Amino acid sequence: MSLNQVDRQILALLQQDASLSTAEIADKVGLSQSPCWRRIAKLEQDGYIKGKVALLDEKQLGFDMLVYAHVKLSNHGRNNLSEFEKLIMSYDEVTECYTMAGTMDFMLRIISRGIEGYEQFVRDNLLNLEYVQEVHSNVTMTCVKRTTALPI
Repeated sequence: MSLNQVDRQILALLQQDASLSTAEIADKVGLSQSPCWRRIAKLEQDGYIKGKVALLDEKQLGFDMLVYAHVKLSNHGRNNLSEFEKLIMSYDEVTECYTMAGTMDFMLRIISRGIEGYEQFVRDNLLNLEYVQEVHSNVTMTCVKRTTALPI
């Protein structure tokens, strides 16, 4: 399915507010409700819409520390890539994980309650793995921009 202008408008609206009703979206894009509902269902079926979530306020929930940690595995550890990835998937504090090109193997986005919470997480979950060679932490200060919206 290729996206036309109306599909892009629907996706843009849903990125901004997934709680909009089909009637509200239809009104904004100039469709009646039934065709709009069918388009949204098709966008979901074709995988353009992966899910609908509520975005929570980290600070309100006490998560005031955001760190990007770069992890390098030992040469021996590279044989454990899938094991490391499975472990990372089990840690709620890790909200994103990427394999990297270059000198480091992974970049983790880790959220915690204060620097003490981050230190405890690193000590208990990363540094005790025999195949983790290095962890370099980049502590964030002020969030200038953060969005989940794609430029469609």
